[in-house]
Amino acid sequence: MLAKIQSGVVVGLTTIGITVEVDIASQGLPNFTIVGLPDKAVEESRERVRAAIKNSGAEFPAKRITVNLAPADIPKAGPMYDLPIALGILIASEQFIPQKEKNALYLGELSLDGGVKHTNGVLPLTLFAKDEGISSVFVPAVDANEAAVIKGITVYPVHSLISLFHHMNGLSEITPIPHISFSQMNTSQHFEFDMSDIQGQEQVKRVLEIAAAGGHNLFMKGPPGAGKTLLARTLPSILPSLTEGEALEVTKIYSVTGNLPQGESIMKYRPFRSPHHTTSRIGLIGGSAHLSPGEISLAHRGVLFLDEFPEFPRHVLEALRQPMEDGIVTISRAAGAVTYPSKFMLVGAANPCPCGNYGSQTKQCTCLPGMVSRYRKRISGPLLDRIDLHVHVPAVQPEKLTMNSQKGESSESVRKRVQKARILQGKRFVKIGIPSNAEMSNKMVKEFCPLSDETTNFLRQAISQFSLSARGYYRMIKVGRTIADLTGEVDIATCHIAEALQYRPIEE
Repeated sequence: MLAKIQSGVVVGLTTIGITVEVDIASQGLPNFTIVGLPDKAVEESRERVRAAIKNSGAEFPAKRITVNLAPADIPKAGPMYDLPIALGILIASEQFIPQKEKNALYLGELSLDGGVKHTNGVLPLTLFAKDEGISSVFVPAVDANEAAVIKGITVYPVHSLISLFHHMNGLSEITPIPHISFSQMNTSQHFEFDMSDIQGQEQVKRVLEIAAAGGHNLFMKGPPGAGKTLLARTLPSILPSLTEGEALEVTKIYSVTGNLPQGESIMKYRPFRSPHHTTSRIGLIGGSAHLSPGEISLAHRGVLFLDEFPEFPRHVLEALRQPMEDGIVTISRAAGAVTYPSKFMLVGAANPCPCGNYGSQTKQCTCLPGMVSRYRKRISGPLLDRIDLHVHVPAVQPEKLTMNSQKGESSESVRKRVQKARILQGKRFVKIGIPSNAEMSNKMVKEFCPLSDETTNFLRQAISQFSLSARGYYRMIKVGRTIADLTGEVDIATCHIAEALQYRPIEE
């Protein structure tokens, strides 16, 4: 007898429907074969399925079993086909005839005792089921909350193979999980670092606020111990909350990679990724044999913090240039090509020289001639030009460091201003669908950022005096637009552009 069970596979972030076809032949020697480009994990499902069926009280047929994962030209990876394969064997061996839920999608890894374990990619597979008109999905119970955020589809949490067997026979019901609304979720978050804990550095705090309000890239340079890392780690505490659309985008990436916290239904907070400077290009951009996303995609709609910026290999940093411009990264390998989103805020931190004392008023620089220049050339000019905000982080003055009684402005109050600026940007770009000023194209800048004659003349002089590139010109206007949004002003004034100009890199 032949049985067909619906499942799916996620290639990159694209979901493709997979039909698990199970045929049991009465003739021939007993055998269990899986075809359809399975990887090692799929091939090993034969032993998991065999043990799970026996330990669930069912009979594993001693016949010739052939499992085909169609379409056969798409590579299949992971243990998610255990549950549909086991279900197909039980149906094909006529141990039961399904009484309900025929238009359903199944996925899940089986343990040897028949339990259903966590599986990656539940959210994109549930979205695929809804788009294809499939009425219900059967997923591991630990992943049910993840699937339940998709409205309009029935989600059944499966604890074990035997519970699914009883449900399909009508012996006992699996209670579906109710829809989990994003608006009803608790998105409050405790942050380890707060702006009020930072002594001094008022200008840098101002730049962090502008970066958070407009989604701009930021580069901090200063001596060791000035607080660059601490300042960067306070950035998540002032970032605006994720919208529902952004949360779904981030959750899809984390679901596919297995980084979604177990039991969570969706990513509620903006990612903050801080890879070490020994990270490879594949680790940062993505790739490998499985075409996995890299750190820039895991930081999508969040922050990618690169501490010790010049210590990253030059070829690794140069790979950031295209994703920073396009907001996507396409990874091509012999196995195929996938595209991942990469709309992140880049935050870099660096010392002024290898010893860290170049330009210090109190310490002497011990670097040999030429070392400072070579150190700075590790970061190319085109990459620096793609960073909107450049700020010097000076050493903290002793009198400010010892003022324990006074605290600065809290992250909560700064975040309120950032949120108001983002609301203005959301209204401005409601027909375009971008969330922040940093994502404006040059054409959008001309449309949404009109300048007065006075401001235009000021910009013309700045371009000539500081030799700004065309990219730098447009990025300066975007920053000016963000500064105006923070004050609630409709028009970009000359003072906004003047402040944006001081954050452009100036040759020393």
